[in-house]
Amino acid sequence: MTLASARHILVDSEEHCLELKKQIESGADFAQVAKDHSTCPSGQAGGELGEFGPGMMVPEFDTVVFSAPVNTVQGPVQTQFGYHLLEVTSRT
Repeated sequence: MTLASARHILVDSEEHCLELKKQIESGADFAQVAKDHSTCPSGQAGGELGEFGPGMMVPEFDTVVFSAPVNTVQGPVQTQFGYHLLEVTSRT
């Protein structure tokens, strides 16, 4: 079974998500941006979600995590929870 580790930032609007993505692409630290802005409890851990397999996250999330290149920021990805920036940190 394929497993992935990822981190994310959850916010309430696509605009906010795009602003944060620009900051990260300009050199801001993903983990610090997550701590400062994410509304998910994982934000306090830099957005770290740990390791998980397909089907353990919502479908929109899974689609990106199991297809996107590792170590690139993806998003905004809209789910029932809001808008996410995702970064796959490993996949085996």
